[in-house]
Amino acid sequence: MKAYAALRHALLIATTLALTLPGLGHANARVGHVEAADQPLDKVLKLSAKQIAEKTDGRVEFSVFPSSQLGNARAMTEAVQLGMQDAVVVPAAFIGGFNPLVSILDIPYLIPTNDAQADALRKSEFGVALLDSFKEKGFEAVALWPGGFKHFTSNKKLEGIDDFKGQKFRIMDSRVLRAQFEAVGAQAMPIPFGDVYTSLQTGVVDGQENPLDSIARMKFHEVQKYLLLSAHGVVENVVLFSPTFWAGLSDQDKKIVRQVFVDNAVELARVKAENQKQALKEIETANLTINKLDDAQQQALREKMYPAARDAFLKQAGSQGQTLIDLYENVYSDITQ
Repeated sequence: MKAYAALRHALLIATTLALTLPGLGHANARVGHVEAADQPLDKVLKLSAKQIAEKTDGRVEFSVFPSSQLGNARAMTEAVQLGMQDAVVVPAAFIGGFNPLVSILDIPYLIPTNDAQADALRKSEFGVALLDSFKEKGFEAVALWPGGFKHFTSNKKLEGIDDFKGQKFRIMDSRVLRAQFEAVGAQAMPIPFGDVYTSLQTGVVDGQENPLDSIARMKFHEVQKYLLLSAHGVVENVVLFSPTFWAGLSDQDKKIVRQVFVDNAVELARVKAENQKQALKEIETANLTINKLDDAQQQALREKMYPAARDAFLKQAGSQGQTLIDLYENVYSDITQ
């Protein structure tokens, strides 16, 4: 640990000196992500880079590397933590090992489907507190970016709460997601994303949960009979900067960079929504039975899933997690009234 701390300290000093020496006021950040080029996140990230360059008069520029060009999610996150990469936009589900508190985003029905309410939640004291929790882990977290709402698919009847009982669903390896399914009598099985199609096709699991664009891109609808439009969960991204890079920016430029990323969460949500509509059209060609939960059914499912998943989160997050949950529930109550 001492060697790690010394390395981080040395990198911080070196970067700060490099960016403050005469003639070296220009900062070019390398930012990576795992989505394919020209997908919604990549487009809005490049838009953000353009806006930041303009607003800082070219003092801060970004080079965007999509499709895991700089490594997978874990490798890029580690590189940012160590100051070897400047920034990463990474799904929260991939970085619970770096900051257990971010697993709060796995809780179903955490973020409202109403865009204005969702934006208010991200900008609230809850959102700020979640971002601030990354500081002690060696990151500067500047924004939460939407990645789309998740929906359920299955090869067995799936119309409402009672249909989950006895079914097997693929999940990412998460105690919170496991509790979500157990709350409605289903079994959860952690399976790597690349193996989901075959697992659905061969009956290892009955169903899965993902945003519509992920379902369409991975062709899950080809091996599923039912789609339940539930919008029960989110794939949320976190915009993380290396403290070594961040320390080299002026206070003015830090404010500009942070504000652009915060504001563009709205643009990303808009682009994602259009992407989801197109994905649904593609899924519909497979002749699945498609059902949609109404408001009453959504509330009933939330009342089952949310408490169980929240309690699973608190077991692993302790007192800090409780503080975050209290903040969230107060804000959620205010913005949804």
